[in-house]
Amino acid sequence: MLAVFRKELADHLASRRFLILFVLVVLAAVFATYVAIQTIRGSVGPSTEFVFLKIFTTSGGALPSFLFFLSLFIPIISISLGFDSINSERNSGNLSRILSQPIYRDSVINGKFLAGLTILSIIIVSVIAIVAGLGLRIIGVPPGSEEVVRLIIFVLISIVYGAFWMALAVLFSVLFKSATTSMLASIGLWLFFFLFMSVIASAIAGAWVPIGEDSSELLIAQHYEISGAISRISPSTLYGEATSALLTPELGSLNPAVMVISTIKGRMLTPLPLGQSLLLIWPQVVSMIALAVICFAVSYIRFMREEIRSI
Repeated sequence: MLAVFRKELADHLASRRFLILFVLVVLAAVFATYVAIQTIRGSVGPSTEFVFLKIFTTSGGALPSFLFFLSLFIPIISISLGFDSINSERNSGNLSRILSQPIYRDSVINGKFLAGLTILSIIIVSVIAIVAGLGLRIIGVPPGSEEVVRLIIFVLISIVYGAFWMALAVLFSVLFKSATTSMLASIGLWLFFFLFMSVIASAIAGAWVPIGEDSSELLIAQHYEISGAISRISPSTLYGEATSALLTPELGSLNPAVMVISTIKGRMLTPLPLGQSLLLIWPQVVSMIALAVICFAVSYIRFMREEIRSI
């Protein structure tokens, strides 16, 4: 497995695909961070807590926050690293040659997955470190110990989120013979979860519990609870809730109804401590880990059982 891992890692680092993706992510992150810093300068007072974390969550006008850009690019990077990991080797005939050597099948799929996950981790850590350094240089406010811990956990959650999409791409790479088909299936599922899942959830909730301007708080709460429960089928929603609660300690609940009502009446004045924030996001993190494990387990079992013939 170590030989496969090193070979795949070298191929990824030397590829133009890695360079293009890394440059795009860095440019988008730096631009979003610069706009966020300009917004923070005009809205943050001397008594504001967790100023450093606001670099990652503050948006400026029509431009989304760095957190939005990261949630957008992580699936793209993960899919690009995994959609052709198996079927490209199978179609070129290299897979049968590799397995004719003293290399086990599980070493091939494990080494390829770990190499892609390592590349993804390098990109995530590098981009977050660049944004943190840029924010520290411009704002001049160093992060506290709790903010540093929250950022480290944020990095780990982002890697888990990327691991799910990579495991899904590897699964499609095992199921489909064509690399184009596996890429389109992965991107199509990502677009469904990222763009259409919230619309479907709102439509179902509106049909089940319709609300209007004169609706009571009870009906509004039921409407958004149904919509939130359906939206959590999407890994994008799970990642967004987990990272938002982690980087915004003032967010005291992930219940959609409570969040909507608190938005109208104002947020919590007292930020949650780190332990309470972790308890709040624990179900979302466990769900993402479980989804990643299930996808990789299915691809592992399918790859171990399929017949591989030389071309």
